[in-house]
Amino acid sequence: MKKSIFIICLLALFLQTLTAQVTFIIDSIPDYTPPDDIFYIAGDFQGWNPGNPDYALQKNNEERWFIVLDSMANGTTILFKFTRGDWGRVEKGIYGEEIPNREFIYGNGDTVGIIIYNWADNGSGNSTAAENVFVINEEFYIPQLDRYRRICIYLPPDYEESEDFYPVIYMHDGQNLFDTYTSFAGEWEVDETLNNIYNEGNAVPIVVGIDNGGTERINEYTPWTNPQYGGGQGALYIDFIVETLKPFIDENYRTLPGRKTTALWGSSLGGLITHYGVLKFQNIFSIAGIYSPSYWFSDSVWTFTQEMGHQQDMKLYQMTGSLEGSSTVTGTWAMHDTLSNMGFGEEELSTKIIEGGEHNEQLWRQNFAEAYLWLFHSFANNIKPNKFVENLTLFPNPVKDRLYLPDCKKSTNDSVIVYDIAGGCVKKMTPFNGEFIDVSSLEPGTYIIELKTKKYSYQGKFIKK
Repeated sequence: MKKSIFIICLLALFLQTLTAQVTFIIDSIPDYTPPDDIFYIAGDFQGWNPGNPDYALQKNNEERWFIVLDSMANGTTILFKFTRGDWGRVEKGIYGEEIPNREFIYGNGDTVGIIIYNWADNGSGNSTAAENVFVINEEFYIPQLDRYRRICIYLPPDYEESEDFYPVIYMHDGQNLFDTYTSFAGEWEVDETLNNIYNEGNAVPIVVGIDNGGTERINEYTPWTNPQYGGGQGALYIDFIVETLKPFIDENYRTLPGRKTTALWGSSLGGLITHYGVLKFQNIFSIAGIYSPSYWFSDSVWTFTQEMGHQQDMKLYQMTGSLEGSSTVTGTWAMHDTLSNMGFGEEELSTKIIEGGEHNEQLWRQNFAEAYLWLFHSFANNIKPNKFVENLTLFPNPVKDRLYLPDCKKSTNDSVIVYDIAGGCVKKMTPFNGEFIDVSSLEPGTYIIELKTKKYSYQGKFIKK
């Protein structure tokens, strides 16, 4: 009898090794998903029924949707998708496109995390991007990589009404910047944040969002290879921004193309490629937002940083959440120390660890306004061209050499100061008792002029051609 029981137990153990269960857990869903909707799994194992109650997902103790499927023989392949009850609400891809059936082979683990990017009905069906966000091109050609990519642009609220020129931020992971509909796990709300900053009386820049390449993201955002993850096409991606995209933007929009008004910004691997790009091309960029940087990806980042050195004045803002993992936090501080030892001063380098911050869009979204106002302090806070009353008559305007001020009450106590669009003083004359200012030495662009007397203050704006 005991021998029979032993054989039965042995047989059961043997059969168990030939079968397996699987648990699917949904790690992320679109922000616009109705909170009361139920999720279902539909597949070839249940007749592709999109709303079968026997295959409805449940919530676990962590409020995450999950389902445990019956055991099947190891090696069995199933095809499936997730729905909210019918095919009109089936999951979709990053851009709302159709996606292939998901596939799972039994025996390849017992728990699988799932990310749902979009639903067929897209919630309310509306984009969350602000009205001053535009798609430049759905398929902008990247000759350096022989690929195509969607490029979006945020224009300041006063762009159409003014003749001003603006700094430009080039940002990676464009899907996540402006629109929940295209975002991976929620958007940064760059457009709403900058619009709020503008409404508070501050100047805001142009922002160019470059979509990531999906399966090519790791390749494009890493200048070096990793034994486990591959990569290594980051240099070509940055060359695309410098050689192709930036010239296109400067030609077609009113930009301030100089290095002091050109920035890179990104998170995670996007933070890594931002670090690489801004140091490699210090003649092109002087400003960088480096969020949750993946310095762990390759030790080559340390050698590269030392080799590039501190060639010109910069403003670098590093930010990491305390809950992103010890390698991210320690790597961020290690890079801060490396840059400091290379000569980056306190006015050039800010590093911040957000207590309780996790590696996600929420962290990057909540910190964006603070980082922007630090990185673009002079432009955003000191000089606000759109707020000036243009009561100073100037001619000719645009001007090449001599700028005349015909109707001002002048005395030997007058002073004239000319500011660039970023708020920096580029010319000062004290006292000023002439009829014109020689601006021939100024670079082409938009400038603010301020003339002060004992009784009056005159302000105006001119364009140097």
